[in-house]
Amino acid sequence: MKHDKNTPIPRATAKRLSLYYRIFKRFNSEKIERANSKQIADAIGIDSATVRRDFSYFGELGRRGFGYDVKKLMNFFADLLNDNAITNVAIVGIGNMGSALLNYRFHERNKMKIVMAFDLDDHELINTKSKDGIPIYGISSIKEKLKQEGIQTAILTVPSVKAQEVASLLVDADVKGILSFSPVHLTVPKDVVVQYVDLTSELQTLLYFMRKNEE
Repeated sequence: MKHDKNTPIPRATAKRLSLYYRIFKRFNSEKIERANSKQIADAIGIDSATVRRDFSYFGELGRRGFGYDVKKLMNFFADLLNDNAITNVAIVGIGNMGSALLNYRFHERNKMKIVMAFDLDDHELINTKSKDGIPIYGISSIKEKLKQEGIQTAILTVPSVKAQEVASLLVDADVKGILSFSPVHLTVPKDVVVQYVDLTSELQTLLYFMRKNEE
């Protein structure tokens, strides 16, 4: 069950990897030892052909008539998603969204851990700590603090007009992955990965499908 992590897979498949991991973790906690593609598909809300096609990119993950070994697949996706090691993450922007994420306990669900946050130097919470003890720093110290802790992953929750400026600061601090809640395209070097979360777009898509169902 080997996979070359440098081999590209379709973006749609990549976006489902964490869902597969979550499902296998749930099956494992429910003492389910084997699962077939239909069970996996039903748990996610897709069709079984999509599951089999997704899994085909990773070689032989299961056997016909046997299904998929839950524990082995759970460990496989944990390794694929690097969830066997703790990933330290920084948040930049502690407005409403940033504050909510700052208090969300990622580490209780997986091995991602928010370890520090940043905002404008004159923000009232600068040089204080969140209720979980996460330090909040002024943005002028972002390069020093991120490099000091070796943090390469950041969540960006700043106003759109500031997003590119802050993204450039993150790149300068050797950040290689940015999860952006700002609905603007960011210009970053090719070795930096940006994932966008556009809540307005997702809500509009939801409403569209709701209307289609009503028709």
